[in-house]
Amino acid sequence: MNISPDIYHQLSILASQDILSDQDCLYLEFGKVDYEIAWELQKYLVNARYEGSINTDIIMLLEHSPVFTIGKRGNRDSLRVSEEFLKNNNTPVIHVERGGDITYHGPGQVIVYPIIHLEKARIGVKDYVAALEEMMIQTADDWGICAERHSKNHGVWVNNKKLGSVGITVRRGICFHGLALNVNMSLEPFTWINPCGLKDVKVTSMAKESDQSIVIKDVRNSLRKHMENVLNVKLNRILSQS
Repeated sequence: MNISPDIYHQLSILASQDILSDQDCLYLEFGKVDYEIAWELQKYLVNARYEGSINTDIIMLLEHSPVFTIGKRGNRDSLRVSEEFLKNNNTPVIHVERGGDITYHGPGQVIVYPIIHLEKARIGVKDYVAALEEMMIQTADDWGICAERHSKNHGVWVNNKKLGSVGITVRRGICFHGLALNVNMSLEPFTWINPCGLKDVKVTSMAKESDQSIVIKDVRNSLRKHMENVLNVKLNRILSQS
């Protein structure tokens, strides 16, 4: 999916309106978006938030086409397959500025990218990361899945298997990138890497951990509800493209 170029104009109009309160947060929901397209939109929003042309925080929710991303602490040593293998499977590898090592994104995994001015929100980086984890923990609990934090690595885990990841960066006091929650995706691509740069780490999904049928739209709605509660925001300016 390509994001319509008109969205940049719509964002400027919606987010600059004086009727927005301090708790209002612009909410953008998309279907499946290529990683680099969403990445460029994030960087645009960070700059616009810093310069003041957009005067409220923004949260994006979407899924990605298959892609591996490598954060600032990672390198291609964590790949367990050849470049030719990845090319044949149409799965690119992209180096990005977020923290952490390597991870996989694909359909059936819900992605949340908050663009938040941390100083204005009065939240530190450590507490913010904990908030992202808490959103996933509460969402998993809605399906009876007991997820928790782990000293081994940021994110959320179920019985030593990773269910959701967190990776952020902060530029000019504004955070971007965010979280990835495995819902009903194929887990095979995780076997092609050392997830998060860690050896012998297993990855799981909500579908695998639950005895219920899981509809990704329902998980999106649940995650949105918990975003509002955990971050104490109102996602009441919705712009959606499917």
